[in-house]
Amino acid sequence: MHLFKLVVRNALRHRLRTALTVVGLAVAVLAYGLLQTVVDAWYAGAYAASNARLVTRNAISLVFSLPISYEARIRGVEGVTKVAHSNWFGGIYREPKNFFAQFAVSDNYLDLYSEFVLPEEQRIAYLRDRKGCLVGRQLADQFGLRVGDVLPLKGTIFPGTWEFVVRGIFDGSDRTKITRQMLFHWDYLNETLRKTAPRRADQVGVYVAGIDDPDNAAAISRAIDSLFRNSLAETLTETEQAFQLGFVAMSNQIIAAIQIVSYVVILIILAVMANTMAMSARERTAEYATLKAIGFGPGFLALLIVGESLAICAIGGGAGILLTAPAATVFKMAAGNIFPVFQVSPGTVAMQFACALAVGLAAAVIPAVRSARVRIVEGLRAIA
Repeated sequence: MHLFKLVVRNALRHRLRTALTVVGLAVAVLAYGLLQTVVDAWYAGAYAASNARLVTRNAISLVFSLPISYEARIRGVEGVTKVAHSNWFGGIYREPKNFFAQFAVSDNYLDLYSEFVLPEEQRIAYLRDRKGCLVGRQLADQFGLRVGDVLPLKGTIFPGTWEFVVRGIFDGSDRTKITRQMLFHWDYLNETLRKTAPRRADQVGVYVAGIDDPDNAAAISRAIDSLFRNSLAETLTETEQAFQLGFVAMSNQIIAAIQIVSYVVILIILAVMANTMAMSARERTAEYATLKAIGFGPGFLALLIVGESLAICAIGGGAGILLTAPAATVFKMAAGNIFPVFQVSPGTVAMQFACALAVGLAAAVIPAVRSARVRIVEGLRAIA
């Protein structure tokens, strides 16, 4: 109890300095949490992807398509349960800044994605309407789309003005699922291409295959690719998660820079905290000598320094952690188009806590050792 009182009084002795240090810690921990959440958001699509689904694309590049005739052969591979296909559309809604993912998909596409929840009546309405489309909840909320609205898109990859009717809005099974996308009938796209650009018809961007056992993903992938070896359009098959991580890998340097900045922030505040504790210990040299003279041991003096450092870090770090979730909400509102899923994970909170604890301990080490080693005579001499 006496130790606790002394720690509190020491921490509040220079209130301005303590307050500024606490504010600095709160800002540093908050910044670290937000930067780590940005990294998590970058990987959100890969985290949500399944290892029970395989993606087959052209082995040269995703830019090149595959013949529709491949679907039947992929379906015949042992271990494959379902096969769907899709094409990236790349249309513009009103203006280029309104970017969102658009896919022309086969009618059985959602059968492979149980994480997308769509009311049965809306699914039936979508299947009956050739120009019908499905939009995710995040996309619908962003643009205020409702069932029955007309959604016009200006084609870039597929020229022309395309009009779709929203026949359904699907939700994610949980908050981590990205639903900022639009799906429409591949058959509608293909029929139009047969009339306007026959050479581009009957082509598929990727095949998505459901498999019976994720542990056999590698073997099934090899079996699919072996079917088309030495053909005009060889394939590359990988798990959906690996496929998504391939896109993330294009931004590895950006992600690495963000992570480096987040740790630099912690190192800077560590230096500030260490300076604060060093100043406090130096100012109290005479007091520590007096405590030693009346019988308190070096361990007690070290605990005073460590306790004060941890108390300041607990207040500053705690404030930073508490502010992270509200700050993330504000950030998501400002950058929702970039990060459809932006939420602070328990892992990020744990790392913030660990960083605050590490700063508190590291900043107190040297001052605590010096205070424990202070000589009574030299310390008391400072009083005179």
